[in-house]
Amino acid sequence: MNGSHAGYERLGQNFAITTASAHDITVLGDWAHAEGWNPGLTDGQAFFVADPCGFLVGRLDGEPISSVSVVRYGAGFGFLGFYLTRPDLRGRGYGLRTWQAGMARLHGRTVGLDGVPAQQDNYRRSGFRVAWSNARYEGAVPRDIAPPPGVVLTDAGVLPFALLTAYDRRFFPEARDSFLASWITAPRRTALAAVRDGKPVGLAVLRECREASRIGPVHADSPGVAAALVSALAATAPERAVAIDVPDINPQAVRLAEQLGLTPSFDTARMYTDAVPDMDRAGVFGITSLELG
Repeated sequence: MNGSHAGYERLGQNFAITTASAHDITVLGDWAHAEGWNPGLTDGQAFFVADPCGFLVGRLDGEPISSVSVVRYGAGFGFLGFYLTRPDLRGRGYGLRTWQAGMARLHGRTVGLDGVPAQQDNYRRSGFRVAWSNARYEGAVPRDIAPPPGVVLTDAGVLPFALLTAYDRRFFPEARDSFLASWITAPRRTALAAVRDGKPVGLAVLRECREASRIGPVHADSPGVAAALVSALAATAPERAVAIDVPDINPQAVRLAEQLGLTPSFDTARMYTDAVPDMDRAGVFGITSLELG
């Protein structure tokens, strides 16, 4: 399916797959909440900016019943998420057809996803392989953890954006400038950077959710920087509880989550169709989002 095409692919007399509207993105957020994924209240704004044609919706008699996001980054990478079918219509092939249309849009690219346990065997059959596991750690974080000497925490929005994008690029397979700009400035969130000698050594974003506020990404040059960022962001949360999706490929990140008193509550597996992309995994203390990577 051509991502620049605004039309639809007909897959049955009453079922069609279309590119999502801005309103559809809100519906997908509601579906994700019903699945227990606890998306951010304003995530959709940043998601839509990342790739406006990267969200597909299956419609039965005009009503949305299935979805998948297939966001393109750069020339060679894509991330798949929001793979959902309305519960009362599962098992009828609508989800699979939506999946196939999404994968067609990412043809020729390395594709990543964060898969819930119930779907991982299906993803393996589609050519995905597990690279690592993510555990969502939740709880109340100690306040007032000081950053390491020489490091200052500041509003990420006041730094030259080129510095932020260059820093973020260390931890992601491709540049994602449009997404990052929206991710740090969308309403109901706080974005902090850790700075040493005028250069970022950490970046983290907290966004309000219906349940525990989510923190992601958490990128940092050291556990001490990560701890200070998480502590400062937690102090801005409407509720004391926060949640971070921690990759087990970074043992320091798992250890820090435990030291902060957080407990695991939800698991996913990061999976790729090809070789694991080259990035600074040791600096990823929390992934950005289950939906877009």
